[in-house]
Amino acid sequence: MDSDPRQRLISSAVTLLSEEGVQAVTLRRIARAAGVSHGAPLRHFTGRAELLSAVATEGFAELRRCGDGLPEGDPRERLLAACRIYLTFALDNPAMFELMFRHDLIDAREPDLAKGNDAILALFTDLVASAQTRGWRAGTDSRMLAASLWAALHGLAELWLWGGITETDVETTLDVTLSAYLPGEGDRPRDQRGERQVDR
Repeated sequence: MDSDPRQRLISSAVTLLSEEGVQAVTLRRIARAAGVSHGAPLRHFTGRAELLSAVATEGFAELRRCGDGLPEGDPRERLLAACRIYLTFALDNPAMFELMFRHDLIDAREPDLAKGNDAILALFTDLVASAQTRGWRAGTDSRMLAASLWAALHGLAELWLWGGITETDVETTLDVTLSAYLPGEGDRPRDQRGERQVDR
């Protein structure tokens, strides 16, 4: 067990969150899981929001680490791979994914949490900018385009997790969603001369 009491509380909360969901991560339950007194969490955190913000920060860090394994090569394929990683993370870690965006439970102004959120947007922005160098939606602000794509992915994940979408073929549904952003070569409209148009 971690000798750092603060980190032990965070680790215990992460485990409790994974096993029992968001509603289980109360200060009392976290203290019990960590093997400390009920008042111990308040010696290391100002309250539940700060502790849960630290837990959510762990989630963003893990998601960012997943992105470190992106394949080299074509910018479009790298962006597609990142989108799949995001959706897979959400589906594999539903409670953590929920907590990461529950601003009624966490404090989005916590510096480490804000940094983790910004790191994900920065990753998507870099990938989008690389894809734009190939002519895809050239001239569109990369950060705004990345934010729009992230919103679409996030909405898809939430609908999946909470029953709004019952389709079980993740890959097909993701491909359909992404085609609006990243049309394949065969999907691009032709101009009057029959040539494929470049995305703008």
